Amino acid sequence: MTVSPLPPPRSSPPGAPDAAASPAPASSLASPPPAPASRRRPPQRVMRWGSLIVPVLLAIADALLVNGVTLGLELNVSLVAAAALLVRRKLPALVFLVTLPGILIGYVWFAPMIALYTVARLRPDRRLLGISALLLAAAHFIPWPVSDFEPTAYRENTLTLIDACVTSVGPIALGLLVRTRGELAARIEDLTRSRRHADELIAEQVLSTERARLAREMHDVVAHQVSLISLQAGAVQISAEDAKAREGARTIRELSVRTLDELRHMVGILRAAGGDHEELTPQPRLADLPRLIELSALDVDFETDSATQRPGHSEAVERAAFRIVQEALTNVRKHAPGARVTVRVNDAEGAGPEAARGAAHEAPNGSAHEAAHGAAHGTEETRGLRVEVRNGPPDASAVAPGLPGGGHGLVGLRERAQLLGGTLEAGPTEEGGFVVRADFPKTPRVTGPAA
Repeated sequence: MTVSPLPPPRSSPPGAPDAAASPAPASSLASPPPAPASRRRPPQRVMRWGSLIVPVLLAIADALLVNGVTLGLELNVSLVAAAALLVRRKLPALVFLVTLPGILIGYVWFAPMIALYTVARLRPDRRLLGISALLLAAAHFIPWPVSDFEPTAYRENTLTLIDACVTSVGPIALGLLVRTRGELAARIEDLTRSRRHADELIAEQVLSTERARLAREMHDVVAHQVSLISLQAGAVQISAEDAKAREGARTIRELSVRTLDELRHMVGILRAAGGDHEELTPQPRLADLPRLIELSALDVDFETDSATQRPGHSEAVERAAFRIVQEALTNVRKHAPGARVTVRVNDAEGAGPEAARGAAHEAPNGSAHEAAHGAAHGTEETRGLRVEVRNGPPDASAVAPGLPGGGHGLVGLRERAQLLGGTLEAGPTEEGGFVVRADFPKTPRVTGPAA
């Protein structure tokens, strides 16, 4: 029996599919800085057509070098495999099957390896890639004609099998690597876009927060001071004997009213942006209430206990309590001129001597003192703060200042109380006056920013 010579050695393939076998994945990455005119990259159309044509030319050159230029079965199947690469991007699996006779009969490597690379890059299905790798390895290992296979040539068969495995696994690994690189580049671009969008949202939220905080502080501080100026100007206008002094006081009062009216519109615009829990510093506290009442020019009775001196209350609660008293006094000047006002700042209900006496009354005789002491100690630990501003009916002889109101005062007070876990109630009384009452817990839900 005559043994046909073995096919040409395949231990070192002439080459592997390069990056030109598929679209350059770097197109999805961020473009590098523009290069000088002499090194500028070719146009996209040239790159696209080049990546399509160059692998075909390489496969044709491989077919001619291995099989010569004389037409025959080996050269024909090799040229068909090379030509099929023109449609490899649209039909990768079918093109790969067409190139298999090229490596089985024509002993060409470029066409089937490029086709397998395209399958791995465009159709990364595990079963498809596994079957494709087995087919390429088998086509590489089995000689043509099949009758030339020599089972006893162990050394040659082992080398050919190793060469076949490398030929089938290499294109798949390279195709998956290029595909993964492109996916990572696209994901990085998406993450960059998402981060940019998140930064824009954060900037808008910060802007809305600052608008709402500015609105609250403008209403609580500026409105109070301007209304006080208007009230003092009205008093000067009535009591002054000089005509110029009365005219000046009238002008000041008109300007104050106009300023409050403009402030009302501005607060309405700013409040539409939402609110936050931030606070502006410095801010007043309970210790500043006597000065506020002194400057209010109202008939005010201030009643308090140790709540204004005890350091147990948080800064947020004290500042919110101050703002409530300030806004309530401003409303009295607007809507109840000449009314008598009572301001109470003390411990919340259920905390104080009454609770201690009730506990002592219900306890047995032998433990009355201990029960009273325990109740007082427990309420000291759990007591909150109550702020109440109550005014009577307006004085018919008093001159109303005619200050505008925007309806944001009580809304802002309720927001302050709720942000700290407290409550606020406001409404008319049976005597024809008005009452504003707020209760705050000892430990607010948020500390500081709500004030």
